[in-house]
Amino acid sequence: MTYEATVQFKFDATYTPTYTGGFGSTVDSDFIPEEHFVITAAAADLNCKQYFKLFEKFMLCVGMCPSSIRSGAMSLVFNDMVKVEDQRKVCKEYELTMDEDLQDKFEQWKIRDAEVERLMNSKKRPMGTVEYTEEEVNQMNLENGL
Repeated sequence: MTYEATVQFKFDATYTPTYTGGFGSTVDSDFIPEEHFVITAAAADLNCKQYFKLFEKFMLCVGMCPSSIRSGAMSLVFNDMVKVEDQRKVCKEYELTMDEDLQDKFEQWKIRDAEVERLMNSKKRPMGTVEYTEEEVNQMNLENGL
């Protein structure tokens, strides 16, 4: 058995000039009287992300702003009708932090920064290295015959 499928997005627009405002025909020169867009793709094996990519191309063709497209896509996940657990799964997948989790992240950063500061101020440096003063280096050189 053979399975074939296609998906098609179609956009048709017409513009009828009114000739009542502006500077005559020069105002209407920015508009195309008719526009027809058809995007067709083989859909037998498209996954969800590929469908979204295809729809993004269609929305760009009809004049949508890329930032509005991204905002619309994000609104599918981050709205009151989606369970918080599902929102958190997306956040984890894309390494995002939800607003209500920022305080916890801030506390973690403060602990990490304090640990880094402690390591930087101690004689023992990160990765087990030790910082010696010039006098200590000279003394070790004398002891080792250098």
